Amino acid sequence: MSPYSQSSRTIIVTGASAGVGRAIAHRFARAHDRIGLIARDEAALRDVQQELQAMGAEAEYEAIDVADADAMFEAAERLEQRLGKIDIWVNDAMETLFSTVAETHPDEFRRVTEVCYLGFVHGTMAALKSMRPRRRGRIIQIGSALAYRGIPLQAAYCGAKHAIRGFTDALRTELLHEGSGIIVSIVDLPAVNTPQFDWARAHTRNSPRPMGQPVQPEVVADAVFRVARRSAREYWLGWQTLTTILANTIAPAWLDHYLAQKAIAGQQTNTRLVPGREDNLDHPVTRLHRTHGSFDAISASRAPLVSGEVARAGSVIAGAAVFFALGALAARRQGR
Repeated sequence: MSPYSQSSRTIIVTGASAGVGRAIAHRFARAHDRIGLIARDEAALRDVQQELQAMGAEAEYEAIDVADADAMFEAAERLEQRLGKIDIWVNDAMETLFSTVAETHPDEFRRVTEVCYLGFVHGTMAALKSMRPRRRGRIIQIGSALAYRGIPLQAAYCGAKHAIRGFTDALRTELLHEGSGIIVSIVDLPAVNTPQFDWARAHTRNSPRPMGQPVQPEVVADAVFRVARRSAREYWLGWQTLTTILANTIAPAWLDHYLAQKAIAGQQTNTRLVPGREDNLDHPVTRLHRTHGSFDAISASRAPLVSGEVARAGSVIAGAAVFFALGALAARRQGR
């Protein structure tokens, strides 16, 4: 057992072999928490485990596909036996596909949905099995601005993220009805510089890239670490997330036309997609399991984190102030 085991927490992270999940595992390990790692690729998970152990953290892993509910439940039980009762569960596992709807095969839609949506459902259910008898714990869903605003070329991913938000809202009300102390939060992200752009399946002319300026995975990890000590229902990370969600609330039709003009080219580099490029939709790509993607040069190392409630209230107050100022200006002109 780790020398920190008496005061540390047990954290389970899905999608822990690369990108955001790997960064989150590192962040909690630095706090000497006990880390349970879940992903498909055993070799990559072993690497992450060794990284965390080198930091002095206790770490165990289970190489399973989050789309397999029984495997998820069994993995959670084994991790709990080795690490202790689960305090925090972070659902992060994801896959995406860059393709128009017309060029996407139904099996590709199914696979993205099984991982990005049902993987979160299965993880949440596994967490609840541990937490509900104790009536405490935290579940953190890694969401996206695309849970509010769908964009071209990522219909499968956007649909799954929308579904996660609906599922989580329903669960939260059930826990409130029970009087449970379990806290469920969503952290909605902007684009992030992870390997997803290097290994995602793509039916596009050029290779994929993040839309706008991405943030580094460590920015997300720090945000999730802070959220683990807070209790709001939803958090928005980065100006891109905040402006996307609010713009879609105020002017969704305008955003339809803007994205139609900008988002197809905006999600592609100038480099032609290599024919037969290996992707991770059906199997892991071990050699690409790392924390950062290929866009370090343009990625931000910090971003604001605000609760959704505060952001919405702030936008209402700002809007009211603008209208008040316009009204006052009009009244002055009429008085002249």
